[in-house]
Parts: sequence; structure tokens; C-alpha cells
Amino acid sequence: MSFVKDASLAEQGKLQIEIAEKRMGALLKVRERFAKEKPFQGLTIGMALHVTKETAVLVSTLTAGGAKVAITGCNPLSTQDDVAAALAEQENVLVWAYKGESKEDYYRFLAAVLDTAPQITIDDGCDLISEIHKNRPELIPAMIGGCEETTTGIIRLKAMERDKALKMPMIAVNDNKTKHLMDNYYGTGQSTFDGILRSTNLLIAGKTVVVAGYGSCGKGVALRAMGLGAQVIVTEVDQFRALQAAMDGHRVMTMAEASPLGDLFITVTGDIHVIRKEHFEKMKDGAVLANSGHFDCEIDLATLEKFARRKRRVRHYLDEFLLPSGNVLYLAGEGRLVNLASAEGHPSEVMSLSFCGQALACEYLVKNKAKLAAGVHTLPPEIDDFISGLQLTAMGMTIDQLTEEQKKYLASWEEGT
Repeated sequence: MSFVKDASLAEQGKLQIEIAEKRMGALLKVRERFAKEKPFQGLTIGMALHVTKETAVLVSTLTAGGAKVAITGCNPLSTQDDVAAALAEQENVLVWAYKGESKEDYYRFLAAVLDTAPQITIDDGCDLISEIHKNRPELIPAMIGGCEETTTGIIRLKAMERDKALKMPMIAVNDNKTKHLMDNYYGTGQSTFDGILRSTNLLIAGKTVVVAGYGSCGKGVALRAMGLGAQVIVTEVDQFRALQAAMDGHRVMTMAEASPLGDLFITVTGDIHVIRKEHFEKMKDGAVLANSGHFDCEIDLATLEKFARRKRRVRHYLDEFLLPSGNVLYLAGEGRLVNLASAEGHPSEVMSLSFCGQALACEYLVKNKAKLAAGVHTLPPEIDDFISGLQLTAMGMTIDQLTEEQKKYLASWEEGT
């Protein structure tokens, strides 16, 4: 039995999904083929993803392929309640999700998904796989495998693999070029500022924006900040990424050095306590904090709550903290993924690419279930290339093809200068 906040929102949710579909032509091509071939007939797919209009299009792609789908959210603030209500009305779909979930409900809903005994999982942050391995190992023998969407989730899976704790094959969808070089870069860059602007209405031009982390997500955030007229400071622990940031025209320094300079701080590291008490104390009056990493641990919220003399909600998902010094700091999206807590997540076009990867990874697991050992796997490059082609077609673009002469030249070592 599904659990959503307000079933009466379903009609609005259907309109949202309809709009998303118009912008997700690549994924619709996959859905069209799945509807004919039914690669998931008789299978249940368990999902812990952000319950958004784009995710709903992935769900319909999987059910078109014959799957039953059980889905819950992967972040307490990322569910779109109208979309959840619409999903609850779909055939062969069970959904447990609402925006603002308590911690108890969050884990209760993960358990509800696992109660359906899925043969395949799709994770955004590794929570389903963690729960299976920690608390539901009896499910493992019947499972084909799973897919992981995020950098954070892949870090966890590789830690499990290193510790010989991972007992099934997992596809690192995040490692697709059509995922981390698109979703993380273009999607995170745009949607992070969408969330920040909805919460703050802050003018970015002329501000100093501090970006913590310069992976694919951090690069995208820094690019958008620069495009909006900000001066960008990057903090990093990786020497090569710090060098990249400097070569891209950004100032590079430690968070301790950046703390008194920044007007807006955005964390995208996937690590814990990147911004801490010693940083809060140095920040300007009115500085804004936001997180676009998966979990709400990058900003040390527990310490900020204790340290502050007062906390109050002053705008849409914007909390004001009065510090002992008399300065105030503003926190957007409760320190969770600001693009989903305060806005709607990534645009549909970029999620079409990511979800083509998820859908085709599920099919790859089914087709290769007898061959894949327990561990972290990547999709073959030809599948990644196929996804790129689907998106180019959806955008109305064509590209050149190599001539036979060019193929021969590229394959030869004998022709020189």
C-alpha cells in the first residue's frame, strides 16, 4: 500500500510528468523499445531516488519493460508531493514518499521497498544496498544486482568492495560520461543556483562565492557562479583539482582563509564537516551557506545549532542563525541538497541522460546476470556512446561519420609525417 502526503495532488503531478516527458526524448526512445521487448517481465525493481517528475518518467520506462516498481525517496526533502501522488495511481507502482519525511519514516519507507523483495535496486546514495547488507541479507541470493546514481554512493560501494562486504554486482551509473560529465556538471551547476535563488533572492553578481570541492559538481557550480558575475574561490584537498581550479581562473585557498571573504558558501565534496565552527566564527554578517552534496553533513549543522543564540525560519527553506558575535548566517535548504530542498532538482533534459543510464544498466544486469561477479562494474563504453546518440537525435543534431580512408588511417601505425 502506497503512502503519500496528499492523494488529491495527483492531477497536478500528472501535468508535471507530462512536461518532463516532452524534454526527455532520449529516455522515451528507451521506453518505446522496452515496451516491445519487455526485458523486466516478472521482475520487481526497488528504487530509492529523488521522487521528482523526471524520476516518474524513469519509473514508467521500467514498468513499460514489464517491471513492478517499488520506490521511496533518497532524501527527506527531495520528494515532489504531487508527483508522488501521481505515481501512486500508476499500475504496477508502489510509492512511499513525502517532502519533509521524519528520520523514522525515511527508514520505514526503505524497509517497505525491501519488503517487496526486489531483484534489482536503483540507488541514489547507496541506502538500499546498505540496508540490504546490514539488515536484510536474506534478500541477496535472489537478487540480480543494482545500480548507483551518485558519486557519494559509488564511494560507499567501493569501500564495501574493498572490505569484501559487497555481495552482488553493482553498476556504477555515475561513472558514465553521460552522467557525471552532464548531470553532475551542467545539472548541479544550474539547479544549485535555482535552489539558492528561490530561498534567498540573492544577487550573485559582484559577490564572492566559495565553492568547496572541485569535482564534476564543483566545476559546474563554479562555472555558473562565474557566469552570474561572481568572483569564485575554490577550496580543495586534492592537489590536481586545486590546480585545475587555478587554471580555470579561480582563486584557490583553504576554507580558513576563505571564511572571512565569502558572501555565499556552497559545499559539493561528499565529505563531512567541510565548514565547521572555526569557519562560522570568521564569516561576514549575512553570509549564506548551502550544500549541494548528497548528505546533510558537509556543513556542521549540529554545532551551528548549539553555537547560535537563535534560529528562525525567515524565508522559503531559509534559516537565520544569530551568532554570539551578533552576526547572522543564513542556511538554505536545511543543509540538505539545496537544489531539491529549495527547488525542483536538475532540469529534465539532463536527467534524461542519467536515467537512460539507469534503465540500460538494469537491462545490462538482466542480460549478464550469469556473468557478473559481486563488485562494482561500469557499463561498456558503447552503451554510454549510444545514450549520447539518443540525446543528439532528441536535440535534432547529426554528426559526421568516418570515411573508410579515415578509419584505415586511425587504425594504422605505418603512415607518419
